[in-house]
Amino acid sequence: MAIPALQLDAFREWTRIEARVMGRPDPPAERRSSAQVLAAFGVAAVQATTLAVLPFAALVRVSVFVYLHHGYPVWPALAAGVACMVGLVTAYAAGVWRRLTGQLRLRLIARRLALPLVLAYCGYALLYLSSTHAKSERVGAYYSALHPLLRVAISTLTLADRDIVITDLARRPEEYRAMQLPANDGSLHYVQRDGYVHAADLRTIGRSTVKNRLVQLYFVAMGFETLRHVGTADHLHVELAVR
Repeated sequence: MAIPALQLDAFREWTRIEARVMGRPDPPAERRSSAQVLAAFGVAAVQATTLAVLPFAALVRVSVFVYLHHGYPVWPALAAGVACMVGLVTAYAAGVWRRLTGQLRLRLIARRLALPLVLAYCGYALLYLSSTHAKSERVGAYYSALHPLLRVAISTLTLADRDIVITDLARRPEEYRAMQLPANDGSLHYVQRDGYVHAADLRTIGRSTVKNRLVQLYFVAMGFETLRHVGTADHLHVELAVR
């Protein structure tokens, strides 16, 4: 019975915030212990975090799922993820709009707010990689050769983990020899038949075990293959299968 009670406390906190925004008097306060207040805010924080993360997770997961399991080409697959993200952002914004105005304007919000925001984010994720997330200029130069779904997934991760660094993307057979490693004919670091590189290496050295595990869990949950291994240095290898 503890969980419903915590959810009720969280609801009351949001009710008070809404009343202040709308200029209404606060609802009558109830005496609660410090533990109850902290628990209520904890529940509210978890709920808010979940709501904030869900649109981004839907964008990546739906795109990867329809790409791998339904045979969609990359851009229609990404469009499916965009549609899901637009739907969620529209629902969130419409809920706020209705609370403030009493009106429900789904189509207007989707067209003028949600869709432009989501498209702007996807454009940013596909085209831009901050130098703080690239080990070298070479990595940054090859970013546009990385598969679009991997680009969106990595860019989304950088919103939560500012310390992520891509250490390697595209390779050629002679580079394996230069690293004193056997050339791998099946390496997804090579440009594949669709014109994209399907693998990226992420730095793990100097990061906590918890952070590295969470990053690996993120990519697995999004539908990518991962491998923690040692080549020239310890790193996390992330790849998207070639259909």
